Amino acid sequence: MSQSLSLTPKAWAGLLGLAFVWGFSFLAMRIALDEIGPHNVVAHRVSWAAAAMLIYISFRRIPFPRSPQIWAAFIVMGLLNNVIPFSLIAWGQQYIETGLASIINASTAIWGIFVAAVFLPDERLTGRKALGVMLGFAGVVMAIGLSALQSLDLRSLGQLAIIASSLSYALAGVWARKRMKGVAPEMAATGMLIGSTIVAIPLAVVIEGSFDLTLQARTWGALAYVSLIATAMAYLLYYRVLVIAGSGNLMLCTLLVAPVAIVAGAVVLGEALPPQAYGGFAVLALGLVILDGRAWDKLTGKKPLAKPDHQG
Repeated sequence: MSQSLSLTPKAWAGLLGLAFVWGFSFLAMRIALDEIGPHNVVAHRVSWAAAAMLIYISFRRIPFPRSPQIWAAFIVMGLLNNVIPFSLIAWGQQYIETGLASIINASTAIWGIFVAAVFLPDERLTGRKALGVMLGFAGVVMAIGLSALQSLDLRSLGQLAIIASSLSYALAGVWARKRMKGVAPEMAATGMLIGSTIVAIPLAVVIEGSFDLTLQARTWGALAYVSLIATAMAYLLYYRVLVIAGSGNLMLCTLLVAPVAIVAGAVVLGEALPPQAYGGFAVLALGLVILDGRAWDKLTGKKPLAKPDHQG
């Protein structure tokens, strides 16, 4: 399977579906945060998603791995890909707009390229990738504003927390490449969510004093969406889209998530982003397009090479 498959109508439907699912997750998290703390949000999110995935793999009769090393890898993956980034995003969303959080989160792909170049010998930083990474980082700086780098108020810290979440996602990608090869994607997602739950519920109790179950209907709905739809179902949809669209085309999904979250925040919450946020997103999007490589190949007259997907 090549890294960038042709975008059929079915592939486009999958990409758009995934973008809408993840885009609305920012709104759902913001709604849940009106009643409970960020660590409670994360604990609900990963535990519900883990239960849903357990039902799924039991129905599919996917065998559980017995190796202690694999389960240790699941726990670390759960920390890097769920507990840490979900907690940072939820904490940050208390102080910044939903749309801005999604724009900053779009830098995950940029961090992924950079971190892979540092830790993986076969992912060297070429000239094209270096240009894309630099533009991506410049876009993030523009989106948050230079003032965020000069002060440490809660809004600035909220934006920096979202950046840190993107770095955690990138480290998770490297960990998956190194420690989770050969594990079925559905089992990898399930094991990761089980590991996340083992950490997230005690963390919520220690930091916020409880794992709250007495919530308003609006909060339950938001938690149901972010856990069952935007986490459990999204993992299954992600792997399906990867097969039909290829990993290269998933970069498009990264670009589509932010506009969905921006519109959702504006319509439902009445949010308005500063102009610099849109300018920063445009620069970040340019960096992602260059990283994708196809537009770059056309500009330079280079013929793209088909490469196999790297799947953790």
